[in-house]
Amino acid sequence: MDEQAVREHAEVVCDALASGDIGRATGEFSPELQRNLGEILALMPLPANEVVVESIEHAGTGYNVVLRIAGEIDEVQIQTRWKDRDGVPKMVEASHLSSTTTATGPAAEEGDEAADAGEPSP
Repeated sequence: MDEQAVREHAEVVCDALASGDIGRATGEFSPELQRNLGEILALMPLPANEVVVESIEHAGTGYNVVLRIAGEIDEVQIQTRWKDRDGVPKMVEASHLSSTTTATGPAAEEGDEAADAGEPSP
């Protein structure tokens, strides 16, 4: 398992999440992660508008890959850990690195209107 192989498999996850194909994305997860799909998918703003590999770093016996996932109202960075499973890179861990609310989307527009509907300023 080398960095290029990990990148290829991480990009499969990115492409699948961006197209809404959760089944294809989870095919890159280890059996342990597949048993805990709810917890992993809850980390991600779905549906995703954009998903990219931000960085890949060799660490110990595996690779740490940071994915940036942008949804309609927020954007998160997920740190994933990849290890060799029967000669194939598989995602074995995932955790939040950061989360940012975007200023676009229906929720943000409603918030602006609510602020404008308050008492007039003196």
